[in-house]
Amino acid sequence: MGIATASSTAISLEFEKELRLKCENQLNETIRNNTSSNYCRGTFDGWLCWGDTEAGVTIHQPCPQFISGFDPTRTAYKICNKDATWFRHPASGAVWSNYTTCIDHDDVNWTQHVNNIYQFGYLISFIALLLSIGILTYFKSLRCARNTLHTHMFASFASNNLLWLLWYNLVIDHPNVVLNNEWWCQVLHVVTHYFLLTNYAWMFAEGFYLHTLLAYAFTAEDTLVRWLWKLAWSTPMAIISVYAILRIVHMQTSECWMNEAYWSVLVMPVIFCLPINVLFLFNIVRVLWVKLQAGPSHLSNSTPSRAMLQSFRATLLLMPLLGLYYLLMPFRPDKHHPWERYYEIISAVTSSFQGLCVATLFCFLNGEVIAQIKRRWQFMFFRTRANSYTATTVSVRQFVRSTVGPGDNEDKV
Repeated sequence: MGIATASSTAISLEFEKELRLKCENQLNETIRNNTSSNYCRGTFDGWLCWGDTEAGVTIHQPCPQFISGFDPTRTAYKICNKDATWFRHPASGAVWSNYTTCIDHDDVNWTQHVNNIYQFGYLISFIALLLSIGILTYFKSLRCARNTLHTHMFASFASNNLLWLLWYNLVIDHPNVVLNNEWWCQVLHVVTHYFLLTNYAWMFAEGFYLHTLLAYAFTAEDTLVRWLWKLAWSTPMAIISVYAILRIVHMQTSECWMNEAYWSVLVMPVIFCLPINVLFLFNIVRVLWVKLQAGPSHLSNSTPSRAMLQSFRATLLLMPLLGLYYLLMPFRPDKHHPWERYYEIISAVTSSFQGLCVATLFCFLNGEVIAQIKRRWQFMFFRTRANSYTATTVSVRQFVRSTVGPGDNEDKV
């Protein structure tokens, strides 16, 4: 059965039973003054209720809102033939309601293109983040408090990207899952948004860490990192718990929680953290400027390291990228607005490629990481050449020994 044919298997059995019962009650309440049999009797096709219709008449209804991909501003129709029978599809022979008019094919194709951008961006970001985690854990010389924060942040972004890929492939691409409101898709929604919150919590931790070390030079790094580690993972858990409880208590749990009920519970903490992080960064600039103005004698005791300055620059560049999506949310264009598609493209790119930006700024462009990779590459390359040279020398000696025998000639080789 295609999308143009009403099918009760496309919605949950409980929901279909509710719609059918409502339709039967509606049809039973209909009183016809005309006792003629020249009309099609009312029926329920699995999605909509069609009332009694005169023969030779086509009846129209708004498209159902609960079907993913349908435009409720459009209309579906059903044909009552002149012989007072409902029209049957010529291919299947089954009574047929026409829902093809409910679909804006151009909009569906565009939505699929946008979803492809999301999935491509999340996949590239996920791969980049895995490489970054591997690099920071492989090189022992890179293991320090600062890179520990980076590794946790990479793990947060990688987990979120993987969960979004699962969401698109297991939920978005399968409308039946949304309509049946499977329990696992609700859990996937909650877990995905938990790791989305941890992304911003770890960015806040990065800004707080840099600010604390520069403003308070004698802070114990290990203690600071330990507290940030606990807060960055636990605080989003408290927020997502409040969000889930509110939705469950107020019965906002349909369609895999895809509607925007209580969305402010998730958005407000992020919007709150972003300005604070910006203030941290401005204060870092102020502290650095004061220390530079104070002269070399003042700088000698608390000069920030080159690696710390690189982390500061990376955080400074990344903050507007991470916050761009939420800054644009209040300005989302209305449906079919000329700027709607531009907004969707910007949202897709800024959201899905965040992980790639994080990996690039904090790892791939990190001077320490580049130096370690170069050192390891040179070591492996020159060791290979040295081994090749040694093997060649031994082979030559063995050849001379077997040809002229031991003696003075061998010593000359």
